[in-house]
Amino acid sequence: MSSSTKQEALDYHSRARIGKIEVIPTKPHSSQKDLSLAYSPGVAEPCMEIAANPEDVYKYTAKGNLVAVISNGTAVLGLGNIGPEASKPVMEGKAILFKIFADIDVFDIEVDASDVDQFVATVKAIAPTFGGINLEDIKAPEAFEIERRLKAELDIPIMHDDQHGTAIISAAALLNALELADKSIQDIRLVVSGAGAAAMSCIDLYEQLGLTLNQVDVFDSKGHIHAGREGLDPSKQRFAGKRHFESLEAAMKGADVFLGLSKGGVVQGSMIQGMAANPIVFALANPDPEIPYDEALAVRSDIIMATGRSDHPNQVNNVLGFPFIFRGALDVRATGINDAMKLAAVHAIAELAKENVPDEVAEAYGHQSFVFGRDLIIPKPLDPRLISHIAPAVAKAAMESGIAKAPIHDWEAYKVELLERLGHDSGFSRTLSERAKKSPKRVVFAEADHYRVLKAAEQTAEEGIAQPILLGRRSVIERLIEEHSLELPNVEIINPRSDDELERRKDFGAAFFQRRMRHGLTSREGERLMRQRNYFGAMLVQTGYADALISGLTRTYPSVIRPALQVIGKADGVDKVAGMYILETKRGPMFFADTTVNVNPTAEEIASIAALTADAVRKLRIVPRIALLSYSNFGSAGGADAEKMARAAVLLKERHPDLIVDGEIQANFALNDELLSESFPFSTLHNKRVNTLIFPNLSAGNIAYKLLQEMAGIEVQGPVLLGMRKSFHVLQMGSSVREIHDMVRLAVVDAQIKNPA
Repeated sequence: MSSSTKQEALDYHSRARIGKIEVIPTKPHSSQKDLSLAYSPGVAEPCMEIAANPEDVYKYTAKGNLVAVISNGTAVLGLGNIGPEASKPVMEGKAILFKIFADIDVFDIEVDASDVDQFVATVKAIAPTFGGINLEDIKAPEAFEIERRLKAELDIPIMHDDQHGTAIISAAALLNALELADKSIQDIRLVVSGAGAAAMSCIDLYEQLGLTLNQVDVFDSKGHIHAGREGLDPSKQRFAGKRHFESLEAAMKGADVFLGLSKGGVVQGSMIQGMAANPIVFALANPDPEIPYDEALAVRSDIIMATGRSDHPNQVNNVLGFPFIFRGALDVRATGINDAMKLAAVHAIAELAKENVPDEVAEAYGHQSFVFGRDLIIPKPLDPRLISHIAPAVAKAAMESGIAKAPIHDWEAYKVELLERLGHDSGFSRTLSERAKKSPKRVVFAEADHYRVLKAAEQTAEEGIAQPILLGRRSVIERLIEEHSLELPNVEIINPRSDDELERRKDFGAAFFQRRMRHGLTSREGERLMRQRNYFGAMLVQTGYADALISGLTRTYPSVIRPALQVIGKADGVDKVAGMYILETKRGPMFFADTTVNVNPTAEEIASIAALTADAVRKLRIVPRIALLSYSNFGSAGGADAEKMARAAVLLKERHPDLIVDGEIQANFALNDELLSESFPFSTLHNKRVNTLIFPNLSAGNIAYKLLQEMAGIEVQGPVLLGMRKSFHVLQMGSSVREIHDMVRLAVVDAQIKNPA
């Protein structure tokens, strides 16, 4: 990592509320009555019910959706034995993955115990708190014994993800790779580099798919594990066969499959060259594979390859498995995670890779389409179908193997419930990032003499989202870059006021004069305005030198939007531009408009704003479902705002009959389908899960998003300026680095849409 990136990582974990997770109450707690129910005396009632019937703990507490991520820090990925305290950031990170991918709550627990007996005793003592236990980053061979004993002595799902996660994902990839190579698992020869917990678990699972140990040759740091080698611990002795290879290279000659779970650089291209036809190479060491992806492909055109990296096809990523395996196990209250459940996950993952990939997934990864083949043997981590494919398969396997205490009967309803947990459009920001990376754009940062702007420019450049163009005085910008150890090598810096830009100022001024001469602008004034960064930057975009512009950190909204409208202008057919905010909520992204531009729009203008917003939402690969908000429900109260929104609804339905839209309607009815179905079942929004809210005036929209941002802690992206001919976006004054970064990402995607070339 660069020094700047290292500091960024430290800042990420320490800023604002320190750490990455918190506990949030799920029941009302604002009154004395609420507190008396939550604690004393009301809490006695569920306590007595559970005392009488211990299984009721799942009925009255959060145990059924609570997993412990437990480690002693003895084998932290890439860092080794760093101890329990130092492992805590990793465990908090694992907690985030459980939550965002499967809506599972987690307590991370770091245990200061390297002794197996002490560790097992500690976990057993706290197990009544949890519905499941994820063991993490525990060194072998202790990890095997710890998991074995806990599984034997506890009746909740337990899994050491370092072992079984990699095994499950790689097994799914292996099944599909063998199918493409037209080989049978019973006939292959497998060479394994690495003999840790993950490697051994992989071999165990492959055995259950039909592999036998006489087909396998395993190498550890000392060489080939074979029957004549002394000093092997019991966990390795079972892999000690009669064959003996002097080197990994010798073993790989003629091998069908290579599995690497060791370290980077141990495999050379010549070793891949010597493998059998259609070689399968899983180089899973992180961050550097055993052999670089490009090097392996350069020597064998028939190779089928997977790595642990996200920047190459076929990423073997544990996040494809553990959240959904635990989700399925918890939902049927399984008493463990057995081989049948792991195999069910393997087959579910393998089968999902063969199905047609949704457009939003293909778009997120920068391809027109994904097709099952050498570059797609396992699903992508951002595939929203993972939860509804893997969790039910695991749950069914638990039921069929007789370890499910709460069987599921309505599988279709269960799949709907799984999607509802995360929101149908979950993962929106992650998908947006992948889309931005697909085709990075040249983005003008008009206020580059500010640290936050420069930091955001650094981040977006490093992430591969944007190619920054920095506007401002070179001396100031370079001083800030040096002062804050920012890494912006070869970045373009332009000072619109400098003599170096005299000719371009003249050209831009003349072009601007031609555009605005019948609006009171003189030629001299046109050139003078080009000394201002927002006008100069807008011309960079207008002339095609740049693709997008970001400004507004230190300027008022009107002063920034004016140059955009005068220089770039509105898109064809657009009467009024509008502003939209994107709120990342539990129900998925919500789109609010107009929140920044139009003070008190008419019914006609509301209809135009709604149509603009719907178009923008569609281009983000989401179906807009629009509520026109008011204090009235379908004529229940009179007044100018209510009548305006009702009229706008009529206009929208006439002009855009394909839109899912209704109003006027109160916000609580729009967002609560139970309320809506009780009182207004005729509404076109019934059972439609509203995601787009149009406000009657600027005051209502602006207040609504700011209240939610500050009081509910909801992440907000925007404002997105709608209706512009080219990509020009205005920041909120005082935006954070993250907010600027998010706006750049949106601006790049907007530029991709407006200029697909």
